[in-house]
Amino acid sequence: MQLSEIQAVKQRFGIIGTSELLNRAIDIAVQVAPTDLSVLITGESGVGKENFPQIIHHYSHRKHGPYIAVNCGAIPEGTIDSELFGHEKGSFTGATADRKGYFEVADSGTIFLDEVGELPLSTQVRLLRVLETGEFIKVGSSKTQKTNVRVVAATNLNMIQATREGRFREDLYYRLNTVPISIAPLRERKEDIVLLFRKFASDFAEKYRMPAIKLTDDAKALLSAYYWNGNVRQLKNITEQISVIEQQREINADVLRNYLPKDEMERLPAIFPSAGNHDHKSFNSEREILYQVLFDMKKDMNDLKKLVHDIMNGQAPANAAETLYNTGSFLSHSENYYRNVNPGNDFLNDKLKREQPPFNSTVNDEDDIQVAEEYHEVESNQKPLSLEDMEKQMIRKTLEKHRGKRKLAADELKISERTLYRKIKEYGIE
Repeated sequence: MQLSEIQAVKQRFGIIGTSELLNRAIDIAVQVAPTDLSVLITGESGVGKENFPQIIHHYSHRKHGPYIAVNCGAIPEGTIDSELFGHEKGSFTGATADRKGYFEVADSGTIFLDEVGELPLSTQVRLLRVLETGEFIKVGSSKTQKTNVRVVAATNLNMIQATREGRFREDLYYRLNTVPISIAPLRERKEDIVLLFRKFASDFAEKYRMPAIKLTDDAKALLSAYYWNGNVRQLKNITEQISVIEQQREINADVLRNYLPKDEMERLPAIFPSAGNHDHKSFNSEREILYQVLFDMKKDMNDLKKLVHDIMNGQAPANAAETLYNTGSFLSHSENYYRNVNPGNDFLNDKLKREQPPFNSTVNDEDDIQVAEEYHEVESNQKPLSLEDMEKQMIRKTLEKHRGKRKLAADELKISERTLYRKIKEYGIE
């Protein structure tokens, strides 16, 4: 189905959005409409599932027949069978006359069963019979009646889980689910959020005869990043609240945040911390990232020393070369990683040069500085070293540390003086 055709469907039924997930759902609805297959529409509460049965009915050969929408969750269990299938006079207390049910009234048309997962098990048996044979029996009657109805159902339940728990018949589920249409939640259609807000703001401006509210760029970013547990319905309600309450017609992020439920603010990305906690959370986040990078590097340095020691004693493991390569690669990219997650913050260099304390902190960071200095030593070699070069470098640094005293150097390297003398001669170390 071409994009222009999908756009025409949106305009006809007042659907706002440009996301691929939304377009795909509309495409399936239009393609399946000419058939008589049962359709099950699934999606979270508030995503707009009620539009799709109307699309299916309009593009089907039944479009001139009746269209009836039934909210199964709103009808009491004791009367649901009577509502759907009708009843005979005197079949129960209060049945003062015969009554036609929805399946009889909707003959040759379409019936939409919203919240179908809320149907009682006894009613599910009756519905299954209608779907399989096109037959039903009124409450209090023994006469079988025929109906030619297209059934479209919708639910926000996890139907697979409901069938496993015995709350919904498995055979009915597969009969309804001949063609599934899944409506994505609003948080997966981020490109549609601002468009929907703008449409709702325009509608409420016309309804209440006032200028439409507008969002600043930071408010748009916050709106798009929000979780929207209530989906389109929740977005519409919040837009109406802001339209009525706020005097200023330009809404920034701080104002918008006051209308977003606090229990869902924790699901926002870190770039949108709650008001009042910005500095504290940013400080902790950056510090934790730095500590993690530094401590990971210190651990790799210790592993590296142990590996070189084993190599010098002829005890190198089979994967020594791979381990050295991976360690060197990690150390050479650690600073780039930190800078990528904290653009513009050259904190590592500030620490190494000791020009200023981090984040104006008064915490004693001597251990961190020591780790950073060890990192700086390894950083000077960006390319992974060969086993010989690594061993040679380790011997030279150990000798420099002990001012050429071979016995002390051999003790630290945990090798004999004779082995150290042979290595010095072999590598030409002066």
